Amino acid sequence: MRKPLVGLVSIAVAVAALGLVFLAAKLRPDQNPASLETVARTPARLVRGEYLVRHVLDCYGCHTARDWKRWGGPWVGPVGAGGDCFDQDDDFPGEICGSNITADRETGIGAWTDGELLRAVREGVDRHGRALFPLMPYTEYRALSEEDVRSVVVYLRGLPPVQNAVPETEIDFPVNLFVRLAPRPLEGPVLEPDPSRPRHYGEYLSTVAGCRFCHTPVDARNQPLPGQAFAGGQEIRGPWGAAVSTNLTSHTDGLGGRSRESFIALFRSFRDVGKVALPTTGGNTVMPWFAYAGMTDADLGAIYDYLRVVPPVATPLQEPSRRAAR
Repeated sequence: MRKPLVGLVSIAVAVAALGLVFLAAKLRPDQNPASLETVARTPARLVRGEYLVRHVLDCYGCHTARDWKRWGGPWVGPVGAGGDCFDQDDDFPGEICGSNITADRETGIGAWTDGELLRAVREGVDRHGRALFPLMPYTEYRALSEEDVRSVVVYLRGLPPVQNAVPETEIDFPVNLFVRLAPRPLEGPVLEPDPSRPRHYGEYLSTVAGCRFCHTPVDARNQPLPGQAFAGGQEIRGPWGAAVSTNLTSHTDGLGGRSRESFIALFRSFRDVGKVALPTTGGNTVMPWFAYAGMTDADLGAIYDYLRVVPPVATPLQEPSRRAAR
C-alpha cells in the first residue's frame, strides 16, 4: 500500500506545483485601464511638481544614485536616472532597483503615457499592467490629490532624458504572487486637501511624505501594527546599514515637549546635510533630511500640528520589526 500512496502524493505535489506555475503566469493585479488624458503643462503645475518630487515625496531618494559614505546619502549622478538596488542582504525577497524616471524612451518613462504614469504612482501598476513592488509607496501615494499627482507628472516629463538601463526587478517565489495582489484601483477622484486647515493638511502631507510608512512598526508580514501609528521602532535595512525609525507621537518617547518652532528648526538644520561626513561612531541615516529640509515652514508646521493630535504611544519594546523602506 505504501508505494501507491507515495505515488499519489507525488502526483498531488506535481499537480499543485503546476497549479502554482499556472497561477504565477496568469495572476494579474486588480486594475483599471490607464486613462487616456494628456495632462496640461502649466507653470503652476511645474513649480508644484518640483516641490513635491524633491521635497515632499522624496522621489529622488529611490530613483537617483546616492553616496552612502556621506551622511544622509546625498544624490550623485543625474537625478531620476535610477537608484540603489536592494536584495536579500537588505531583507528583500529578491532584487529591487530604483527605476529610471527620466524622459528616456528606452530606459526611462519617455514612452509612457500620462495616464500610465498617473496609474503607476497611485495604483501601483506599470504600463504593462504588472504590479510594482511596494518599495514604491503607492499605498501612500494613492492619497495624492488629483492636482498634485498631475503636477508630479508634469515635472517628471521635464526631466532631461538619461539612458541608463536599470536591472529588472526579480521577486522570489511565493512573494512574487502576493505582490500581484497588492495594487487596487482608486475608487474615484481624490479631493484636494485644504491648506487652511493645518491639522487636516498635515495629515495629508504626513501620509504622502511617508511619515506613517516608515515610523509605524510592522509585523512579520510587513503589515502595520494596530494602534501603533507613528510609534517608531521599525528597523530599516539598506546600503546605509540598519536604522530604526523614531517615535513621532506626543509620547515622551517621541516628540514629547518639543515645540512647533523647534520641530521646524530641526529640519532647517539639515539644509547642508549632504556636505557632512559620516560620524566616526554609529551608522548612517535613512531619514531624507536634506530633502525634507526644503519643505516650507507652513508645511512642516502642518505636519507637526497633525502629529500632536495623534494618540501618544510608547515605542514598542519587542524586537524591532523589519520593513523594506524608502
